[in-house]
Amino acid sequence: MSTTTAAEAELAIQARQAAQSSDGYWKGVFKRVRRDKVTMFCAFVLLCMLLAIIFAPLIAPHDPFQGSMIRRLRPIGTPNHPLGTDELGRDILTRLLFGGRLSWFMGIVPVALAFVMGTFLGVLAGFAGGKTNMLIMRVTDVFYAFPSVLLAVAISGALGAGILNAILALTLVFVPPIIRVAESVTQGVRNLDFVDAARASGASAFTVVRVHVLGNVLGPIFIYATSLISVCMILASGLSFLGLGTRPPEAEWGLMLNTLRTAIYVQPWVAVLPGACIFVTSICFNLVSDGMRQAMDVKG
Repeated sequence: MSTTTAAEAELAIQARQAAQSSDGYWKGVFKRVRRDKVTMFCAFVLLCMLLAIIFAPLIAPHDPFQGSMIRRLRPIGTPNHPLGTDELGRDILTRLLFGGRLSWFMGIVPVALAFVMGTFLGVLAGFAGGKTNMLIMRVTDVFYAFPSVLLAVAISGALGAGILNAILALTLVFVPPIIRVAESVTQGVRNLDFVDAARASGASAFTVVRVHVLGNVLGPIFIYATSLISVCMILASGLSFLGLGTRPPEAEWGLMLNTLRTAIYVQPWVAVLPGACIFVTSICFNLVSDGMRQAMDVKG
């Protein structure tokens, strides 16, 4: 009886030390991120853009759907239209603000859904091993046989145009890479000493995964998922550009590129503004993700 009590006490001490070590690790990660000026600047830019699109109804100077044929294709710097007007006379600044809502939504939601699905399947494959691993990973390899752009276009074309169908298509595109990352990091964690100690103490497989495995694999998987947001935003804009995503007259950066491409020889600076928003947002997400990845590298 005393031996059992001593073993339980020892396991409790080890668990407490592991928790303290984990807290110290994440404090170190955020400290290194705060020292990275590029990452902090990009995070600041993303925060400003997020606040701008959230408060678009308060900031936008005009109705995003109200046009005027006598004010069409006005240049940048036009009074009351600081970024000009589009081919239907609608204010570009207003449509960029409201379009950012759909672009961010279609860039983040599919990755978030893929993160949940991919993490579950990847951790299951990595921890269970055997036939379960083989089944999940072979199905994943089938999706890898197709380029992500062609796969997204094919699924969206089969389902039809629309925001929900585009989100479903993008989610299916990003689940396989997250599964592969989750399976890889889980394989590296499942045979570590503290996992073996948890099994030896009589903990169930679910408890081992929930308490000991997830805490060590969610960080790398999450950082990888954030790097996919920029790719997802570009693919979502591409689907809208091809007419497979957002439908007119909704404001969305990819759709705005499609409608303004005919005006590129008349007002080129006005026509490239939606593309510039996509570019800046994608670059910032990539740099923030890279900064977080470097901060999580203890050797760095």
